[in-house]
Amino acid sequence: MTSTFRSAAAVFAVTALAAACSDDGSGPQVRDISCGTLDLSLLADGGVGRDGIPAITDPLFVPVNQDSETSYLTDASRVIGIFMGGEWLAIPHNIMYQHEIVNLNRGADQVAVTYCPLTGSALAFDRAAVDGAEFGVSGLLYQANLIMYDRNSPDESLWPQMFGQARCGPRDGQILERHPVIETTWGGFKDLQPAGQVIGLGASDAQLYNFNPYGGGYEVATNADFLGYPIPRDSRRPPKERVLGLPADGGSVPIAFPFQAMTEQGAYWVGELEHGGAPAAVFWDTDKRAAAAVRPLVDGQPLTFTVQGDGIYDNETGSRWSVTGQSTSGTHQGRSLEMIPEAYVAFWEPWAAFNEGTVIFLE
Repeated sequence: MTSTFRSAAAVFAVTALAAACSDDGSGPQVRDISCGTLDLSLLADGGVGRDGIPAITDPLFVPVNQDSETSYLTDASRVIGIFMGGEWLAIPHNIMYQHEIVNLNRGADQVAVTYCPLTGSALAFDRAAVDGAEFGVSGLLYQANLIMYDRNSPDESLWPQMFGQARCGPRDGQILERHPVIETTWGGFKDLQPAGQVIGLGASDAQLYNFNPYGGGYEVATNADFLGYPIPRDSRRPPKERVLGLPADGGSVPIAFPFQAMTEQGAYWVGELEHGGAPAAVFWDTDKRAAAAVRPLVDGQPLTFTVQGDGIYDNETGSRWSVTGQSTSGTHQGRSLEMIPEAYVAFWEPWAAFNEGTVIFLE
C-alpha cells in the first residue's frame, strides 16, 4: 500500500489493494478519502496493505480446560475476555498479534474484538452501526494505532481503533458502541471463568501462534520505540506501561490507572471515583494482572469497598468481588456489577495521545 498526503485539503489518496482493483483487472485504483479531522502528520502507512494483516471471523472456541487445543498459551499469556451470548470468551493476544480483529457473531450480537499490538489497546465494538458489516485491517496507522475499515461502506470509511469513531470517508463522525472487555492472563481467565471458552488451535497451527512476532522486548514498559511511527510523547509514565483508561465523559476528564502503580498497592486494590456523572470503581488484581472499571450498584443500591488480605469486599454486606465485578461469596454471591464499556487497557503513551488532558489517578 502507498499513501500520499495533501494537507491543505486534508485529503489523502489511498492505493487500495485486491478488494479495490479495477473491474478489468488492470490493477489497484486510487481513491480520495476525506480526513478533515485528523492530523495527517500522525498518519502512517504500515507497509502491509489492506488486509495484509487478515481479520478473522467466528474462529473455533473450545472449553478453557481443553489442553490439547490451548497448548499455544502459557499461564502468563495475555487474553482479552468478553461476555457474549451468555458465556465468557477469551481471545488471546497470540491470535491478535497476527490478526488484530476478530469478528464474532453470537445470537443477536455482532461484535468486533480488536487489538493493536503497537499501542497495546484492546477494545470491542458493536457492528450494528455498520449494519453488521465485518471490520478489516486497513494497513494504515494513526499515532501508531490500528486503523480499521468496514466492509459495508460504498467507499472506504476508516476507523482509528482508539477513537472508536470513523474519521475518514462517508461514515466520518459515526461512533461505534463499545462492549466491555477484561484483559488478564490466561491463568487468570481460567480462574475467573472456569466455564469459559477460548480460541482453540490444532497442533500444527499452534506452532504459528506461540510467540510474539514483534519481539520479546517490544512490550517492555520502558521501551520508547513504536517502530518509528509518529506518536506524541508524554513522560509522566513509562511509554509502554499498561494502563486502564476511562475516556472523558459527561464533563469528566480522561483518567488513567497505571498497572505498576496499582501493583505497588499490594495483591488487590480499589479506586472509587465519579465518572460520567455517576459513581465508578476500579478493581485491580495483581496476580491476574487485570483491572476493570465497574458501576458499584446492586439493585440501585450503592456499594463501597475495602481490600482485605484475600480479596475485595463490599462494606455494606461483606460480599467478596472478583476483578470482573462478579460476587464470589456472601449476600451478593452470583450477582455481577456492570462493567463500564468505555474503559480499556492500552500502553501509556498511546493512551495519553488519544486522550488529551489525562489525569493519572494513582502515581
